[in-house]
Amino acid sequence: MDDRGGSFVAVRRISQGLDRSNTCHSSSGSTAWLGRGLSCVCAQRRESDARPSFDLTPAQEECLQRLQNRIDIPYDGSIPEHQDALRALWSAAFPEEELHGLISEQWKNMGWQGKDPSTDFRGGGFISLENLLFFARNFPKSFQDLLRKQEGDRSVWEYPFAVAGVNITFMLIQMLDLEAVKPRTLVGATFLKFLAENDSAFDLLYCITFKMMDQQWLSMRASYMDFNTVMKSTRRQLEKELLLEDIMRLEDVPSYKLLTR
Repeated sequence: MDDRGGSFVAVRRISQGLDRSNTCHSSSGSTAWLGRGLSCVCAQRRESDARPSFDLTPAQEECLQRLQNRIDIPYDGSIPEHQDALRALWSAAFPEEELHGLISEQWKNMGWQGKDPSTDFRGGGFISLENLLFFARNFPKSFQDLLRKQEGDRSVWEYPFAVAGVNITFMLIQMLDLEAVKPRTLVGATFLKFLAENDSAFDLLYCITFKMMDQQWLSMRASYMDFNTVMKSTRRQLEKELLLEDIMRLEDVPSYKLLTR
């Protein structure tokens, strides 16, 4: 995206190498855009969104509130903690390359739309940066594989890694109905059971979803203009896996096994 807020330019793949005390075990804004007229699929409401709410346990209520507090934090480039997190993300992504500044053309190599990543965080807030950093630190092999597009028969025009990550954060917030007082879907209620047992459940689900999305991308032989279609397919698959019987924790979700450390 140019400095005037113009359309997104797809990434051409040139080379493969490139606190509160709480009862849970404790870690936005408008939709992000992936091109002229291409909004994140998660922003599209469906009639099925208007469903009865599910009752929560006190522990689930507190964990949901804590996660909602994270979701409500916008990225602010003037806050040292946010600056440090962005630098940490660069170091995790490109440990051998020195970052010249928080505003730099280098950021485009990670799949941001311009030289200032803060403009892309408007779609997901600070939590979308936290999600990317969690992914890089906990599943570095999968993170690097997706960043550098090292697996599969890739498209000439690939999805931009970082911007796709922001879209995934936003999609999960919408799919799980996390801005509601109580979940109004079975998949949202199911997720809160995981959240009450694992403080990092949202971040872990993000990693699973990112890897699942890339698998969908490859299986569909997708290119840049197919991104929204891939996201729809990913959401359907994720909902299906979360509602499988005998899923007691997120590590039991079939697509978890796609992740490597």
